[in-house]
Amino acid sequence: MTFYFLESSALAKLFVEEAGSEQMIALVEPLSQPQKLISGLGVIEVHSAIRRRQRRGELSPEQAVEALAILSTESALMTEQPMNATVVETGRQMLDRHALRALDAIQLASCWVVRAMSGITDIVFVASDQALVAAAAAEGFQTWDPAL
Repeated sequence: MTFYFLESSALAKLFVEEAGSEQMIALVEPLSQPQKLISGLGVIEVHSAIRRRQRRGELSPEQAVEALAILSTESALMTEQPMNATVVETGRQMLDRHALRALDAIQLASCWVVRAMSGITDIVFVASDQALVAAAAAEGFQTWDPAL
C-alpha cells in the first residue's frame, strides 16, 4: 500500500482552488485515512494561508470560514505526525543537509520520522515547492508535485 505525505503547499490545494487542486482531490479521494499523512505543522500552515488569502481579498470571509471548516474536518481524517523533539532534531539535520526554510525542514523531518518510526517504506512526498521536492528526493522519497 502506498502512503502519501501531504506537505502544506500540496495540502492547501484541497481547501483553496489553485493550480494542482483537481489533481490533489483526485489523489486523496480514494485513499484510506492511514494513507494520508500530514505534519502537525501542516494544518497551521494551511490555516495561515487561508487567512492570508482572505486578508489580500482573494477569498471572502465566508469562503475563508468554509475552507477552514473543511480543513478542520478533513485533517481529522488524516494521520498526523505530531511535533516532538525527534521531529525538531531531524529538522535541524535536514537544514544541515539541504538548503531549506525552517518550516520546510520540519515538514520533511515529519515525513522522515514517520518512515523511520513506522517502517513504512512506500511513502510519496507530495509538495509544490521545488527545493523541498528535491530535498525529499535526496532523502530517498518518491515525490510528486500536483501543480506540474
